[in-house]
Amino acid sequence: MAIAQKVFFEINAKVLQSKKQLAILIDPDKASNEHLINVCNNANQAQADLIFVGGSYMNSGNIENCILEIKKHTTIPVIIFPGSVMQISKYADAILFLSLISGRNADLLIGTQVLAAPIIKQAELEPIATGYMLVESGNITTAHYLSGSMPIPRKKNDLAAGTALAAQMLGMQCIYMDAGSGAQQFIPSEMIKAVRSQIDIPIIVGGGITTPEIAKQQCTAGADIVVVGSAIESDVTLIGKIKSAIDSL
Repeated sequence: MAIAQKVFFEINAKVLQSKKQLAILIDPDKASNEHLINVCNNANQAQADLIFVGGSYMNSGNIENCILEIKKHTTIPVIIFPGSVMQISKYADAILFLSLISGRNADLLIGTQVLAAPIIKQAELEPIATGYMLVESGNITTAHYLSGSMPIPRKKNDLAAGTALAAQMLGMQCIYMDAGSGAQQFIPSEMIKAVRSQIDIPIIVGGGITTPEIAKQQCTAGADIVVVGSAIESDVTLIGKIKSAIDSL
């Protein structure tokens, strides 16, 4: 039996209404319970749309405990942003079922997904088929290093657009353009515009979004969902400021 696509339906409904969305990314390795409560309180007040949980590399964090703690304090949908097949939990509302379409690492195109699919099905976890594109950000991020693949050069707009279009034609439900956690540079507006001109599925953009102005710029360029992670680790009030900025569009 197919798993209902409740979370994606809600995401796509907002996209069809031209409502820009904010996703908060939480790394379980860096999130104390106190920080999680603070994030949830600010997210609730700002009416953030989504909470992503996961990381490219997890050393000590427990993703399941993290999700359970978040769910004590908010009803915002919790979506796993997995860095490995180990980052799966039945307590989440959905999981981004990622395929690294920007690279040529077969394990991250389809290999890991073969291992993860039965676990996701058994957990009755909603998968959201996502074409994942790493974009050059000025430094080597953890995602770049661990994926063993080159990111898309930041000036190759045509390559990014063609990659996204191929993913849509292959049946992907959304595209995630990521500069990586702690990126020195956010994704260029011209690249987002180029991708937007070629596809009509939701575009998620993350990495290097540290101010309301950058978030607004990314949305104006064509992003449907902006993801903020590292920036709120030091200033949780950015959640409300960024949500207000994108709501003004």
